[in-house]
Amino acid sequence: MKTALTLAGVVAVAAIAAAGIYMVDIDQTQETRLPDVDVSVDGGQMPAFDAEVGSVELTQEEKTVEVPNVEVTMEEETITVPGLNITPPSDDS
Repeated sequence: MKTALTLAGVVAVAAIAAAGIYMVDIDQTQETRLPDVDVSVDGGQMPAFDAEVGSVELTQEEKTVEVPNVEVTMEEETITVPGLNITPPSDDS
């Protein structure tokens, strides 16, 4: 039982990491410039980045599922379950 839970946890962490990498697209838009060093120092420049991220939409839809009643007989009942729509960033490179 512990092995199955550990395996499920590892798979869940791997899936979250993969989704995190898949859902972010970062493009460097400005190069780094180091400061000029002499007696008087001019300020440097940090790089600028544009980041495009995907969107995650949580939806609800009605599904018919079997649920037990008080006598423990199965009945069909319509319930609302969550849905998930994921849109990764467009690849405009």
